[in-house]
Amino acid sequence: MELNKEVLDCMKALRRRLREELEVDIRLSQPNAIGAMLDGSLKSIDEETRRLGQRLAELSDQPQRPTSTPIAAVELPSANPSGAVRIYRGQRVYA
Repeated sequence: MELNKEVLDCMKALRRRLREELEVDIRLSQPNAIGAMLDGSLKSIDEETRRLGQRLAELSDQPQRPTSTPIAAVELPSANPSGAVRIYRGQRVYA
């Protein structure tokens, strides 16, 4: 997907509204920033925020997902690894 000025302006406006309304901090550099913004706009009760989410979905060629689907599924390891476990940038790292 191409990020042009119109898409970035819409993302910035939606990001600002989501931060104020839902206290959600989304960075534009995140790999799933558009998906997170679309999910946040669906959870919003403000009509302008929902309209911005619909506009972003049109510009990014991504359908808006229903609110019942999770943003990202986390795969848990099936076996207990030996060694220490630490969290690095929100991910489990086995040392």
